[in-house]
Amino acid sequence: MADPWFQVADLDNIPSPSLLIYPERVEENIRRLITLAGSPDRLRPHVKTHKMPELIKRQLRQGINKFKCATIAEAEMCATVGAPDILLAYQPVGPNINRLRQLTEKFPDVRFGAVVDTPSIVTDLEGAFLDAPRKLSVYLDLDCGMHRTGIEPGGRALDLYRSIDQSEVLEVGGLHAYDGHNHEQDLDQRTTKCEVDFQIIRALAEELREEGMSVPEIVAGGSPTLPIHLKHPDVTCSPGTVFLWDYGYGMGLPDLNFQVAALVLTRVVSRPSRNRVCVDLGHKAVAAENPHPRVRFLNLLDGEAVMQSEEHLVIESLNAEYARVGDVLYGVPRHICPTVALHDRAYVIEDGRLTGEWEITARDRRLTI
Repeated sequence: MADPWFQVADLDNIPSPSLLIYPERVEENIRRLITLAGSPDRLRPHVKTHKMPELIKRQLRQGINKFKCATIAEAEMCATVGAPDILLAYQPVGPNINRLRQLTEKFPDVRFGAVVDTPSIVTDLEGAFLDAPRKLSVYLDLDCGMHRTGIEPGGRALDLYRSIDQSEVLEVGGLHAYDGHNHEQDLDQRTTKCEVDFQIIRALAEELREEGMSVPEIVAGGSPTLPIHLKHPDVTCSPGTVFLWDYGYGMGLPDLNFQVAALVLTRVVSRPSRNRVCVDLGHKAVAAENPHPRVRFLNLLDGEAVMQSEEHLVIESLNAEYARVGDVLYGVPRHICPTVALHDRAYVIEDGRLTGEWEITARDRRLTI
């Protein structure tokens, strides 16, 4: 292969299956993201993809200082390494409300925020933060067409925003809207759908301002709609996959120029027939929520998955007869986010050699709080 950037020299120190991470490529993806955005101030990246403190540190060094997360553990991870502004983009319920309050006590210099779409949660947050040292920033979570979370823009949304604005305990953070349903391969089609969906978000923001309420920030989108939302200077964008990239987005979003920066390493454990190999890459090591191909092998390009179980993946290939038991394959996951969460560490590869390990800290739902 002309550019075997992925190959590792000292394989004896890396068990399989494993997650590999390439810091030089991560750094380049951060640079490309900031260049695309025009400024790190336009960004509030999602940390759910990588869940690693080392990636937060690298973003901070390049000027990114706002982050978005899905769990209390992810929020704590960000705060621990010095992130000054953290948005929990998942409505807190049950014990997570008090866990969020505890985070504000442990990290008093950090601005924490949370999204809401339910009046009772606003009431619960007011009760929990009544005597907090710092107000919690609360964002109204809006449904712009995905129909997963969020309140539909309209009268009920206006009333809920007013209740946040009038609170003596909470402060208005702004609006949040995730359009994960918009991921068309063609950028023009994706743009059209995204712009139509966001007309109602913009209309609501204008109505709020006309009533004299502040809309400090509009947090919108993920990786697929990043180039669309960046056209609007009042939007803060929150991509996540861009830092590690994957096979799914690489094929599905050809307009986005990011590098694969994380791979799964697996070894041949058996050769059941001339055209088949079995590797130790089962459901427990690569995300299995999508149909095959769930992984694309860089050094076995014609490999086709025919069977997968918890610990095994059987592949058919015209080149299978040349494989030996113990041979290493390097794979690009179709979906990197849940793949990372299956591993407790990533093996760091620099200049073709193993240089260390990074803990995937926030794969755990609970750290200290």
